[in-house]
Amino acid sequence: KLKSIKLFWTLKPLNRTFHGHPRLLFSDVYSQYESIRQGKQEIPKYFNFAGDVLDKWSEIEKAGKRPSNPAFWWINGEGEEVKWSFEELGFLSRKVANVLTKECGLQKGDRLILILPRIPEWWLVKVACLRAGIVVIPGTSQLSAKDILYRLQASRATCIITTDKLAPAVDSVASQCQLLTTKLMVSKGSREGWLNFTELYLNQSADHSCIKTRIQDPMIIFFTSGTTGSPKMTQHSQGSLGFRPLLSERYWLDMTPSEMIWNTADTGWILTSIASFFDPWVFGSCIFIHSLPQTDSAVILNTLCRFPIDILVGAPTLFRMLVQNDLSKYKFRNLKYCMSGGEPLNPEVMEQWKSQTGLDIHEVYGQTETGVICSGFKGMKIKPGSMGKAAPLYDVQIVDKNANILPPGQQGEIAVRCKPIRPLGFFSEYLDNPKKTAESERGDFYVTGDRGTMDEEGYFQFIGRDDDIIISSGYRIGPFEVESALIEHPAVAETAVVSSPDPLRGEVVKAFVVLSPTFSSTDLKSLIHDLQDHVKKTTAPYKYPRKVEFVKELPKTVTGKIKRNELRNKEWGRI
Repeated sequence: KLKSIKLFWTLKPLNRTFHGHPRLLFSDVYSQYESIRQGKQEIPKYFNFAGDVLDKWSEIEKAGKRPSNPAFWWINGEGEEVKWSFEELGFLSRKVANVLTKECGLQKGDRLILILPRIPEWWLVKVACLRAGIVVIPGTSQLSAKDILYRLQASRATCIITTDKLAPAVDSVASQCQLLTTKLMVSKGSREGWLNFTELYLNQSADHSCIKTRIQDPMIIFFTSGTTGSPKMTQHSQGSLGFRPLLSERYWLDMTPSEMIWNTADTGWILTSIASFFDPWVFGSCIFIHSLPQTDSAVILNTLCRFPIDILVGAPTLFRMLVQNDLSKYKFRNLKYCMSGGEPLNPEVMEQWKSQTGLDIHEVYGQTETGVICSGFKGMKIKPGSMGKAAPLYDVQIVDKNANILPPGQQGEIAVRCKPIRPLGFFSEYLDNPKKTAESERGDFYVTGDRGTMDEEGYFQFIGRDDDIIISSGYRIGPFEVESALIEHPAVAETAVVSSPDPLRGEVVKAFVVLSPTFSSTDLKSLIHDLQDHVKKTTAPYKYPRKVEFVKELPKTVTGKIKRNELRNKEWGRI
């Protein structure tokens, strides 16, 4: 599968420049990767992101060939701040690697569940796991005891690292997890049966040699967000997440070593591993993190004004929330580039953001299994409602149920070619679930389960999850286009559209609506008619929501995706 990637460049040739960086600083490493890009050399057999990328930047830094900005910059909004150079990141992560291998007895291939909020220790542990060849399994701090039990049993992890807040939940289920042998707690206090992470790593030696790992060795396991059924274990390798950005490093970020990126996603989401770990550090750029215990628009806007953040990455929910504010009151210090991912962003929100800040929002589309599939590149024409074009390394097509490629403009399923050669950025497998792994492929394609279209210029548009499509009186209706129409109305802050049973039409469109905080009205019946008329005028009349329900909030996954399946199941009486 990894003999050669010459095919990738035949499918998606890269005609991108390096703008003189970081190739000039990283010439010895990049010369090898350039040969691979051109098909002159095979993918290396061995690769470790910590040793082959992070330690290289540390050497460049020590040689005075990298700007003086930090590699990692963390704040908590209460005066605490942490700044690390690549050299300091290496020093501290080697100490943590010794904790994991010497104190905890973990070996290459062992699995470790990491459930920490946005605190510096999350990044230290992750780098340390790479150094030691330990497979890390990130999880969000919002997991319940039941969620933790499921992950411990399914993954057969032997170690867990979390905070004192979640330690009681772990203890409540630990007796049912026979393979769990070590529990580490990031805390100033102590707890029976737990090792204190901070005390151990501060007292450890920093003498640690990065383990030799093969490029296909497992590196990270993500549990899918659970929008459809039980979470699956999606396994990625050193190559799929660590080596991939070295081959296609300019396709969505295009950063420099002097720039800083802030991604607000939760630590349990793959976007944090991509946008707050692997991809920026390929450039030698600075990763900025705010602890953000709550997502507060004033905190986010003020942070953008105070700190030299060049790139902002967030879920659509973030931008929907931010445009509810008077943005003219805020003067961003350095912000030049904004990206949204996780689910589609309504064109109305993009227009509001652009009109108030002068900045475009570039959409990024991907999955836990694949990383970024489509995106709007820097300098690319923005088409409202579009997710941009296919990312390099991927041959993305719209296919029918028989995996036949459909012509531009025709609706079908978004798919990525995976045969005869599986793309490097792909997940290895759904761990312990060969049936689901096989079901993810159709013909020569990996099928995403998302429906969309592609236009003549190669821009993709998202329509909805295949199981989110509403069929009413024979019409196929995508929820996103109805939601986009509704969000244009000044009374609507957020909305989710699902199917609802109807004795005459089989099913009809129903909209769950969160009202804007600035909107006040007691005549909700009149507002429903107003919203319905608005949709009829904005899009095809048959798509209007025949049912409308006002709610205080929408159910969401930890990654910010709206859980339409939960709303749909409720409508159809399955809950």
